[in-house]
Amino acid sequence: MNRVAINGIGVVAPDAIGVAAFRAFLVRGGSAVADVDRFDTSGLSAHKAALVRDFNPRDFIAPMKMRRMSTLSRFAMAAARMAIDDHGKLPPETGVAIGTAFGPVQTSIDYMREYVEKGAALAPPQLFAESVANAPGSHIAIEWGLRGFNVTVTQRESSALAAAMYASSQLLKESVRAAMIGGVEEVTEITYSVLDRVGALDDEQRNGMVIGEGSAMLIAENGESAKYGFLSGFGIARDTTASISDWGDDANAVVTAMRGAIDDADLTLRDIDAIYSSANGSKRGDTLEARAIQQLFGVDVPPIVATKRGFGEYAAAGALQLIAALLALDERTRNILVNSISAGGGIVCAVVSR
Repeated sequence: MNRVAINGIGVVAPDAIGVAAFRAFLVRGGSAVADVDRFDTSGLSAHKAALVRDFNPRDFIAPMKMRRMSTLSRFAMAAARMAIDDHGKLPPETGVAIGTAFGPVQTSIDYMREYVEKGAALAPPQLFAESVANAPGSHIAIEWGLRGFNVTVTQRESSALAAAMYASSQLLKESVRAAMIGGVEEVTEITYSVLDRVGALDDEQRNGMVIGEGSAMLIAENGESAKYGFLSGFGIARDTTASISDWGDDANAVVTAMRGAIDDADLTLRDIDAIYSSANGSKRGDTLEARAIQQLFGVDVPPIVATKRGFGEYAAAGALQLIAALLALDERTRNILVNSISAGGGIVCAVVSR
C-alpha cells in the first residue's frame, strides 16, 4: 500500500469536543467513564459508560437542519464540520466512509413506537429516514456536496478501521480526490441493557468492557506531506473460532492481521514503536490479543497502549483509537500498530506513520 495522508480531524468524544480538547484529554491520561445518568441502570449488573457531555449541536448545525437529525447524525455532522474547518474546503470528488457498530438504535425504536401507536400514515417520516445506519454519511455528503463513494460499515468494534481500509483503497486507485473517514456511535438504553444481559459489560468484578459514544472524522488524501500522519498499511483476518457475539481463541488469526498491516506498510517488526491495542476489558478478547502480540513479537514487544480505558469501547466506532495513535506520532514514535478485534471474529489492524 502507498500511504495516504491525514490532513484534517474532528472529534466529538466523551469529555472532549474538538481535537485540541481530545489531545489534552489524552495527555493528562483522562477517563470519561462515570455512572450512567441518562437512563436507569438499577436493575442491571453494569452501571458505567463514557457519555458525551457538554455537546451543543447548534454550534455546528443550522437549527432547521438539526431538527431533522438523530443524535447519531448530530455527532457525525459536528465532527465532520470540525474536520473540514481543520482541513479547508473539500473538492466535490470526495468520498465518505463511516463505521458504526449499532447505528441509530434509539431512532429506530422511536419510529416503531410511533408506527405501532399511530399507524404507518401518521408515523413521522423524518424518523424513518434517520433509522438507517447510513443516515450520518448521507447528511455529510449532502451538506458539503460530496459526490464520491458513500459507504457505511457495520463490523462491531472494527467498523471504523474497516471503513478506513476501504476509503484508503479507493484513494490509492484515484477514484476520489479526498475521503472523509470516521465513526459514530451513541449509548442507548436498549443497547446497554442487551450488552449487560449477555454479560459483555464491566460489572463490580471488573470482567467486561465499558461502552462509550461520540464521533470522530478524518480527512484523507494522497500526498507526500501530512498534517497529522499517514495511514500506511492494513491487515484483515477472520477468527473462525469466534461465535456471533463473543471473541474466539485463534491467536493465529490476529497474528495474520497484524503481520498483514506491517507488511502492507513495507515495515518490519522492529519498525513498530508502539501498539495501540484493542484491549477493552473483555477477558476473552484481551487474552486473545495478548497471546497474539506475544506470539508475533516474542521478547521484543513494543510499548502497548490501551486507550479505551479512557473513552470506552465503540466510542466513535473505533475512530477515536485511530486518532489517538495519530496524535501520538512524534520524532521518537514514527510507526504505531493499531489493533481492533471484534466479537464475532472480525479483525482489522492498521499502521499509522509519521
